[in-house]
Amino acid sequence: MTESEHRTVLLRGGDVHSPADPFATAMVVERGHVAWVGSEGAADAFASGVDEVIDLEGALVTPAFTDAHVHTTATGLALTGLDLSGARTLPEALQRVRAHAGARPADRVLLGQGWDAARWPEQRPPSRTELDEATGGRPLYLPRVDVHSAAVTTALLDLVPGVTELSGYHPDQPLTGAAHHAVRAAAHAAVTPAQRATAQRAALRRAASLGIGTVHECAGPEISDEDDFTALLALAAAEPGPRVVGYWAEAVAGEKDARRVRELGAAGAAGDLFVDGSLGSHTACLHEPYADAGHTGTAHLDTAAVAAHVTACTEAGLQAGFHAIGDAAVSTVVEGVRAAAEAVGLARVRAARHRIEHAEMLTPETIAAFAELGLTASVQPAFDAAWGGEDGMYARRLGAERARTLNPYAALLRAGVPLAFGSDSPVTPLDPWGTVRAAAFHRTPEHRVSVRAAFTAHTRGGWRATGRDDAGVLVPGAPADYAVWRTGELVVQAPDDRVARWSTDPRSGTPGLPDLTPGADLPVCLRTVVAGRPVFVRPNE
Repeated sequence: MTESEHRTVLLRGGDVHSPADPFATAMVVERGHVAWVGSEGAADAFASGVDEVIDLEGALVTPAFTDAHVHTTATGLALTGLDLSGARTLPEALQRVRAHAGARPADRVLLGQGWDAARWPEQRPPSRTELDEATGGRPLYLPRVDVHSAAVTTALLDLVPGVTELSGYHPDQPLTGAAHHAVRAAAHAAVTPAQRATAQRAALRRAASLGIGTVHECAGPEISDEDDFTALLALAAAEPGPRVVGYWAEAVAGEKDARRVRELGAAGAAGDLFVDGSLGSHTACLHEPYADAGHTGTAHLDTAAVAAHVTACTEAGLQAGFHAIGDAAVSTVVEGVRAAAEAVGLARVRAARHRIEHAEMLTPETIAAFAELGLTASVQPAFDAAWGGEDGMYARRLGAERARTLNPYAALLRAGVPLAFGSDSPVTPLDPWGTVRAAAFHRTPEHRVSVRAAFTAHTRGGWRATGRDDAGVLVPGAPADYAVWRTGELVVQAPDDRVARWSTDPRSGTPGLPDLTPGADLPVCLRTVVAGRPVFVRPNE
């Protein structure tokens, strides 16, 4: 334990968001844990016995956020490299590629991310010919925003012998499936350990600056590689920053596989173990065809494969999980987990807290099954903010009626399904308060939840998704993972069928949170602390 973790700190003169005391203005931290939460008057008794007193000057203290789905290296590469998420047209995207290529003459492979042709007036991805010209014939890997397909240059294809024979290869369209995975592996292999470490530090610094105290790294052989995963866990353990909980998405057939997952340092064989793909790339697996394509997407795992993985993980005491977006994929997961429960017992499956990433296309039946089987829904509200609504990508892919069923957070909560919020960064940016806002002001009103419920899903929910019920909340004994915010008036914000309503009535005994009404300024992080140690302090504060 470091000297800073031994220090006893009193924070006072602000608002402390704690169920232990809805009117708390002060908190004592000792040995990396919350020791006391209470009122300003009672804080006087502690002031002379602590190592440091921090005057909050009216700031808000909350539990630090947990982002339950992050691709850390890819996030860092986006922060330090070519990001096309802001490109408004195809020509603008190509110009950014041209400028990036000119600025990085020594890179063996050019890396970018974030393009979304659905947002461009041209409504088409860049062609290989256009990218060959823009890069001067150099290797370029350019995944779509959802990272389930990628535009590439001819020079990158030349680095992957046999790629044209793989499934998902398209001569004039972005690559999907096995072809995409092959070129992604070649592109990532060109990233040096030094580049990778720089990217990882950049991502973790960004997370800390946004009040994120923990990230769940969703890695696996089809997403990154073992060196990337173990290097990230080692870096996070060695340097101050957010906690990193690692998930490794590889199928487990028995105890030997489970032991290997543990030896990598993973918390579970979960995360992006793909049952299907994504809606944007037409690879999410549906019961009925896409509205704008004559097929139902791609299935990577069947019910038997899901059942085998969940059974093996449960018997090994290991958390299992899957990536499932389309309604057919979610049904496959539910049927597979139910089969596993019949094999090893429902109580054991529920106790393992297996988790499903994304879980976008749900029905009342699959929601009830999630509750029955004890599955955690690890979801990304920013997806709805980016692609929901009557004119959004979801409506184009599925038709307005099916699109309105997506991401039903209120129904999940009513059924008792545990929610853990994340970003899937770099698919959508690290943005915890924006994520809470997206859930509270969902584009489909019946799916909205209260700010308090959304905030809980993005703090305590992430800890519960890893099996920890004692964290993500500022009460005595909990880990001292917290953030300090400059914000406006605190309110209690809840949805109903007509409007969002506000209450600041103190008789409710409900601790307030920032006003997240769309258009209002989001809170600004002043300080992030993990296990009692500051990992971010805003300059000049």
